[in-house]
Amino acid sequence: MTELKSKPQIIVSPSGDELVVLSRGEYDALVAGREDAEEDLATRRIIAATDEAIARGQDVVLPESVWAAIEAGESPIRAIRKFRGLTQKDVEKATGLAQGYVSEIENGAKPGGLRTMHKIARALGVPIDILLD
Repeated sequence: MTELKSKPQIIVSPSGDELVVLSRGEYDALVAGREDAEEDLATRRIIAATDEAIARGQDVVLPESVWAAIEAGESPIRAIRKFRGLTQKDVEKATGLAQGYVSEIENGAKPGGLRTMHKIARALGVPIDILLD
């Protein structure tokens, strides 16, 4: 909160409204403080909405190194699996898919159907669209 350097002057208008007279610098500081508070509120709302989406499994936070690996051509399944510290055998256990099939999907030898990709996405804790892009 901005502290006033001088005592504000209060004037009563002919209609009875009380008007406050401040220095221009104090007025500008008050306006800037309000804008900062509004921006902070908007930021808190964005963070809360993102946290809720992550909790619902609709969004995921992955480090830049994972995104860079994917952009460089690494399979999203492999990049995320490695980031999560999982082996293909771990994915096999979580999905019921054979480890060899998981390997073939990671290597691009097989595309993996939609149901298969849903299983893998759940095992990796990410929305399916990350694996399909």
